[in-house]
Amino acid sequence: MRFNFRIIVSIIGLLLIINGLSMLLCLPFSVYFRERDWKALLIAGILTYIVGFISWYRYKDTNNKELKKRDGYLIVTLGWVIMSVFGALPYVFSGAIPSFTDAFFETVSGYSTTGASILTDIESVHKGILFWRSLTQWIGGMGIIVLTVAILPFLGIGGMQLFVAEAPGITPDKLKPRIQATAKRLWLVYVGITAIECVLLMFGGMSFYDALNHSFTTMATGGFSTKNTSAADFSPYIQYVITIFMFLAGTSFTLNYFAFKRKYKEIWRNEEFRYYLGGTIISTIIITIAVFVGTENSLEKSFRDSIFQIVSIVTTTGFVSADYTQWTPFVTLLLFIFMFIGGSAGSTAGGVKIVRHIILLKNSFLELKRQLHPSAVIPVRLNDKAISKSITFHVLAFIMIYISIFALGSILVSLSGLDFMTSIGAVATCLGNVGPGLGDVGPVDNFAGLPSVSKWILSFLMLLGRLELFTVLMLFTPYFWRKV
Repeated sequence: MRFNFRIIVSIIGLLLIINGLSMLLCLPFSVYFRERDWKALLIAGILTYIVGFISWYRYKDTNNKELKKRDGYLIVTLGWVIMSVFGALPYVFSGAIPSFTDAFFETVSGYSTTGASILTDIESVHKGILFWRSLTQWIGGMGIIVLTVAILPFLGIGGMQLFVAEAPGITPDKLKPRIQATAKRLWLVYVGITAIECVLLMFGGMSFYDALNHSFTTMATGGFSTKNTSAADFSPYIQYVITIFMFLAGTSFTLNYFAFKRKYKEIWRNEEFRYYLGGTIISTIIITIAVFVGTENSLEKSFRDSIFQIVSIVTTTGFVSADYTQWTPFVTLLLFIFMFIGGSAGSTAGGVKIVRHIILLKNSFLELKRQLHPSAVIPVRLNDKAISKSITFHVLAFIMIYISIFALGSILVSLSGLDFMTSIGAVATCLGNVGPGLGDVGPVDNFAGLPSVSKWILSFLMLLGRLELFTVLMLFTPYFWRKV
């Protein structure tokens, strides 16, 4: 089987065009705040745009629009890597992050909405560069490929292959018959909720600049902040607003779309959402009691910090309102386990996803029943509908591979000299696209002191987690490249 080289290069060119134009959108903030980073953004933006335009124009072929599934996997993986390479240029050109290794790590962390950072003094970075940092998360949250499918009819037939490769899910719900119309509506919901959060944050006293940055990174479940202390020094009102919108961002955007359409029954019928809401409430009660008893915090602050950190970690946003590693060991362990849960399928959250855990648990309990009744056909049911065995097998394979990669990644990272807690914390948070981890990469630390080899490994894990394993791992199998 031959790859469609022309369409692959041309679509990656289109992605670079979007990337270059996005860099130029940061220029007004550099000009307004009278900072010198505008030159770096301008040069990086124009260079990226030119490379993208040449790639698109040179290899565009309007007579050959057939995009096969293998092409889709290759475009998505290469697209994210190449976007990250060019996305690192503003950091390098401006001197904000002189090392390309660190700049690439920061960019991958942005596009993958992980939120792991190597910046030790965020507030000293120029405003235009910080806005670019937040913008990478906002674009990466809903997905650059989904954006392309939404606004570029040129993709035509190939839209579905790209959409599925970048945003794989258990039961993807299409809001409209055409994948392009679906992508557009998802992006409209994404933009709308972002705008609402921005207004509410400004109402709480935030400047437009800070409100826009935090709205971008909240809805992307990314967690990049313009402040060194993340959300710790914000007012209770702002922390509650961010908590609510992190929860919404961790909810399937199909359900958010139903909320706009006032189809509330459709939302409550969704089993994953009920588990998501119920689990958040129960966890908040347990951890609030533990924090209140184990610290000198008031009941309100214990509740606020608990629900903020639970929602932040479960949705893989990564904002921090308190140093949770200083709470009781029980709470720290519980929050570490939450790093493996993830938000809802169809949301901007990373991680394993709640629906996969539901299917895993249901299948495990049903297996006991099957042992008693070996001849009975007992399917796993989700939302009162039987799901196929292929989906169940897919979930079991995903979770098994996820755990294996976590174990292997922890071993590889530890070989660079990191201690046990830092190794498992760094791998868990990067593979799950969470942000803060444990040990030396905890909520009040960052990834700056890690060896370069660890940063490259973790960058790969962030990309792997963002594209939900199979899209990337597919490229490392011999049969993917075999001609058929």
